[in-house]
Amino acid sequence: MKRKFLLTVVLACVLLMLHISPLNAQWTQTNGPNGGEVICLAASGTNLYAGTRFGLYLSTNNGTTWTAINSGLASTYILSIAVSGSNIFVGTWGFGVFLSTNNGTSWTAVNSGLNNPFVYSLAVSGTNIFAGTSATSGGVFLSTNNGTNWTLTNLVDVNVNTIAVSGTNIFAGTLFHGIFLSTNNGTSWTEVNSGLISMDIYSLAVLGTHIIAGTHGDGVFLSTNNGTSWAQVNSGLTNHNVESLAVSGTNLFAGTHSMAGGSVGGVFLSTNNGTNWTEVSSGLTSTNVPALAVLGTNLFAGTEGGGVFFSTNNGTSWTAVNSGFPNTRVYALAVSGTNLFAGTYGGGVFLSTNNTEWAAINSGLPDPNIVVYAFAVSGIHIFAGIYDKGVYRSTDNGTTWDSLNTGLTNKYIQCLAISDTNLFVGTFSGGIFRSSINGTSWTKVSSGLPDWAFVNAIAVSGTNLFAGTSYDGVFLSTDNGTNWTAVNSGLTNTDVNSLAVLGTNLFAGTSYGGVFLSTDNGTNWTEVNNGLIGMNLVVLSFAVSGTNLFAGTEDGVLLSTNNGTNWTEVSSGLTNTRIIALAVSGTNLFAGTWGSGTWSRPLSEIITSIHNTSSELPSEFLLRQNYPNPFNPTTTIKFQITISKFVKLSVFDMLGHEVATLMNDQLKPGMYEVEWDGTGCSSGTYYYKLFAGDYVETKKMILMK
Repeated sequence: MKRKFLLTVVLACVLLMLHISPLNAQWTQTNGPNGGEVICLAASGTNLYAGTRFGLYLSTNNGTTWTAINSGLASTYILSIAVSGSNIFVGTWGFGVFLSTNNGTSWTAVNSGLNNPFVYSLAVSGTNIFAGTSATSGGVFLSTNNGTNWTLTNLVDVNVNTIAVSGTNIFAGTLFHGIFLSTNNGTSWTEVNSGLISMDIYSLAVLGTHIIAGTHGDGVFLSTNNGTSWAQVNSGLTNHNVESLAVSGTNLFAGTHSMAGGSVGGVFLSTNNGTNWTEVSSGLTSTNVPALAVLGTNLFAGTEGGGVFFSTNNGTSWTAVNSGFPNTRVYALAVSGTNLFAGTYGGGVFLSTNNTEWAAINSGLPDPNIVVYAFAVSGIHIFAGIYDKGVYRSTDNGTTWDSLNTGLTNKYIQCLAISDTNLFVGTFSGGIFRSSINGTSWTKVSSGLPDWAFVNAIAVSGTNLFAGTSYDGVFLSTDNGTNWTAVNSGLTNTDVNSLAVLGTNLFAGTSYGGVFLSTDNGTNWTEVNNGLIGMNLVVLSFAVSGTNLFAGTEDGVLLSTNNGTNWTEVSSGLTNTRIIALAVSGTNLFAGTWGSGTWSRPLSEIITSIHNTSSELPSEFLLRQNYPNPFNPTTTIKFQITISKFVKLSVFDMLGHEVATLMNDQLKPGMYEVEWDGTGCSSGTYYYKLFAGDYVETKKMILMK
């Protein structure tokens, strides 16, 4: 007992000398793909603010670079922005209003009296702040003290999409109920809809003594008498779905949204109060424009899928200004040699040749607002599956694309797969189609599938072809898709999002059911969710590297090194954990996220760092002695934790220098082991130290070469 006490004292003294380096093993965000869904824009001095579904961004140099400014925001779903002197207000989806007095460096919730937290619009009138909310217990709220307190005005139980101020007049544009006017700071409101055809008001603007309203489906309306009457002013406006309006001098700009089966959107300019309009969309790669803003003589457009665009000539030409703005939904990733392809929502296809920088490669694709759900690669052929547009092929690494849609009667592409010389597509409510790699024509091959099968995933295992569907489970074809048979025995959740093949094992990722494994070509399935229970049960994607299986879920990335028997979360550093796509390229694992672009992490950090060795829940924190010890050159270290903790396991030399970080991630309760390879280190005594919350323990080991 005395010798044990002395050893503890010696180790404690050594630990005082140890230098602990910062946490460094984690995911990092690549520089794109740039773009994203911009909901609102606002200018203040030289600052430009962009609100998105996934955070708030600031640019101080006309959009050349952007910085995320979300510290203190309880919600990153930004619906509206307003500026009042040095105060910046943002309205959010579900969490009310937040105030910053330091240009967005930090934010404070200001919601006292704001009984509806869905804030679609904000406006400033002198010292008054108006907030327009959704209908339930909502309407227009007023604050006279910078948001400290709010009072509901008597415009209640309506969705208020937009608010505009003209002198002492306050206008509120609503959903279904048209426009309301208040001349007494919201104490009372009057309907002012004479002449309006549409009661769905998306945007309002003030140009001198003129009030302009943008509507859903009926274009622009003008009032010259404070809303007493309205006249439709749409000459030259080829798209009547007007989501945003902005004024620059005597110029009026309208941002529109493409309509299903109708006209393409974009930006339009009127120099005569809306009497005539001219389209000014040259250079816009996304023509859905929900936000416009003016900063000095510069005009900015916020788009769906393409991020922010900048014009210095009243919209004659536009340039994307998205550096630092990687805010895109990435639905698909694919690797071809050293090239990495990303399929996005609203931005088309992007290519990276260095795993860091991205370039849009959309020449020949149908329009700039496409949604790319799937890729397949065969030799020089790159296939892209586009929702509502069918299949496109490139033989020059995406420089140009050709349509391959002859005979493809359903063009809502969900997934792609290649088996020998055949290309298969799974569609949304249309079953499966087959074509040769050359894509000359397509044949529907859905015999045995439900009539309107939603096919989310296709996987190839030898001569077997598997299809994962929404609600109907997994189907097997042994004759190149001609016939299909349901193989769902033991599959207790049949909402299948993804499939993966690892050796002779087939994995199915489901919605709220986690992962299932079949070792007999789908004849029987077993749930393999140890490490997923309680979270991560919505599995959206898989990736395979050697004998390792990665799962992308609603809550992050998980790794299994034993065919799904155990899972370990490897999400450290991911600020957006909704993982839609995974791919292995070279020595890195890439993750496509729902709204934060693409992230990467070295495989060496993930695969060699940790293995969950047991499904048992330990009763105590414990760091075990390494084995073998002494060793040359590898040894195994085992430890266990009782609750979910951020865990760091490091190796130090006798001088206290950190020579290796073996683990640096969030772990669930369990027993773990990690291997250390001391090939690059000299013989001698080393110390390994475990940090798990308040639990810290160190042990000694000897490398003997």
